[in-house]
Amino acid sequence: MKIKLAYGEKYLQIDLAECNNARIIQSPKPALSLQGAELITNAMQNPIGTETLREIIEKKSARNAVVVVNDITRPTPYNLILPPLLEEMEMGGIRPEHITLIVATGIHRHHSKVDNQAVFGVDICSKYRIENHNCDDNLLSLGKLSNGMDLIINRTAAEADLLVTTGVVSLHYFAGYSGGRKSILPGIAAREVIEANHKMMNDERAKLGNYEDNPVSDLMIEAARKAKVDFILNVVTQSKKDISFCVAGEVEKAWLEAVKYCEKMNVVQTKEAADIVIASCGGFPKDIDMYQSQKALDAAVLAVKPGGTIILAAECREGLGEKTFQEWIENANCPQDIFDRFHTHFELGGHKAFAICRILEKADILLLSELPDKSVRDMFMTPVQNLIEALEMARLKHGNEASIIIMPEATKIAVKLLD
Repeated sequence: MKIKLAYGEKYLQIDLAECNNARIIQSPKPALSLQGAELITNAMQNPIGTETLREIIEKKSARNAVVVVNDITRPTPYNLILPPLLEEMEMGGIRPEHITLIVATGIHRHHSKVDNQAVFGVDICSKYRIENHNCDDNLLSLGKLSNGMDLIINRTAAEADLLVTTGVVSLHYFAGYSGGRKSILPGIAAREVIEANHKMMNDERAKLGNYEDNPVSDLMIEAARKAKVDFILNVVTQSKKDISFCVAGEVEKAWLEAVKYCEKMNVVQTKEAADIVIASCGGFPKDIDMYQSQKALDAAVLAVKPGGTIILAAECREGLGEKTFQEWIENANCPQDIFDRFHTHFELGGHKAFAICRILEKADILLLSELPDKSVRDMFMTPVQNLIEALEMARLKHGNEASIIIMPEATKIAVKLLD
């Protein structure tokens, strides 16, 4: 039996006959009673914790609107999400020229025209204004959060009559889950606000799959409420295009319903960790660069034994990614340099280097990618040219009878070991 591992926009294969003592861990495929478009329509007609979008528009006498949308690094089926959402706004009386889509780039690179067309489609790009969020410009302070931090977000969004956010709810390596409140913080927040929030990732409660008493997530929720998000439309996907669940309504209540669904689908129990974990990010764009691919490592580390080996397949067609992340990597001589810098001079981007080094404390990492070997070694990983070579190297360390776990879509799984 051969298992496919997504790698960029193609697939690698691994033959289970070559993997003694191997287990495959992946989230179950849900049985769908409704198709994607029907799920969205049903959610919008039955919002959680709010009135319908059209009723909100009427109640607020809204004449302009902002829709916060994900960037290209977060696969979102906007071909299904945006048409009914935008149509509902127009039916409520908001003209197309008064609707702005803000790309929630956080600190990521801005979208090009080609990116926008690829993510949102040519028709939407030609009909509506699309704005890249800039974490250093066009900002407005909304006042203090409970921890004393000044909440500064995108001015266009802050001044809109109607603020709607969209996104995908899935596992997140320190916010617990993505979606919902993350469209505001970090999505359209100022750089210093994002930095302050991300620095909290060092708290032991800020971890994959944990959303209760998670200080990072709690602050994100507070920020979304302070930004006065009127309505959210979030989906859970089972592939790049297929929607398995959809919620609409109040920013926390609706999001929590999606989180509870994700828990059932994404938290996978297994009897014991493995000596070797083979993980794929799930292909492009989840493995667009190392900055994004790191998320798969946080999933894989939950399944590997202390002192084990993680084999990560991540194309990284755009290199390491964010420039600060790259600078931290290139200027560190050992993982301890990263830890010291994180605690003394935190910078956005550097937090990803910190996350990788935390994993290296537990396991070795063999990386199959398109990165130069030097870049891989700079991250204190070992470059490999193919999966066969990687397995041979791992078995030299752990023996031919080493236990193996294969994770075809690691970013969709939180492994929980049975007591």
